[in-house]
Amino acid sequence: MTGRPTPAVLPPSLRARLGLVAALAALVVVVLAVLYAGHSRPGRVDRWIIPPTADSVRPPWRHVALALDFLGEPAGSVMLVMVIVAGCLLLRRPRAAVLVVAGAAMAVGTATLLKHLVGRTIHGAGNLSYPSGHTAFFTALAFIVALLAAGRLGLGRTAGTSLVLCTALLAGAAMGWAQVALGAHYPTDVLGGWCTALAVIPATAWLVDQAADRTADRLVDRTAGAGQREPR
Repeated sequence: MTGRPTPAVLPPSLRARLGLVAALAALVVVVLAVLYAGHSRPGRVDRWIIPPTADSVRPPWRHVALALDFLGEPAGSVMLVMVIVAGCLLLRRPRAAVLVVAGAAMAVGTATLLKHLVGRTIHGAGNLSYPSGHTAFFTALAFIVALLAAGRLGLGRTAGTSLVLCTALLAGAAMGWAQVALGAHYPTDVLGGWCTALAVIPATAWLVDQAADRTADRLVDRTAGAGQREPR
């Protein structure tokens, strides 16, 4: 007997494919980190896409970029996480709520750690830029929401993987555009942030499932043990 009243946040049908995606994304993060460690200027790819400046977008698109940027700032990110967590709890998906908090924290924490390890800067020595924490955070939340939708809809491997990756791509592209347009990051910083989320979230989801399953099984074992000890 097991005590697993809630479905897994990482559907079994998607584990292998998303695990491969996570491994490839982690490889990209490491390669870019090695290429741009200690740099304070755009690379060849960055210059080919767009020369990063602090004033490359005008209203009304600047307002859109600033709004997206706000969602990655402390106040905006906390608000966004709370809304999604509330939605999970209303749907009676506590395991999903845990993943939202843990996934966002892991994505931002990993990006922050990498920034200090890589040491790439933009617009001055104090502005660490690789990878983009805003992009990692926003992509991570989109990835999680799509992952939960795929599980709830019962999508198969192909449809579920496509939904998750397309949603993460759209979210990462939107936030990445805002960061480059506002001059906060190089394009390769954005790619690094996107891949950071793709690498971190599947692993975090698997860990949440494992911890929740073990906790639920222990509770069932304790309940069964207590029942057996009761006098007949």
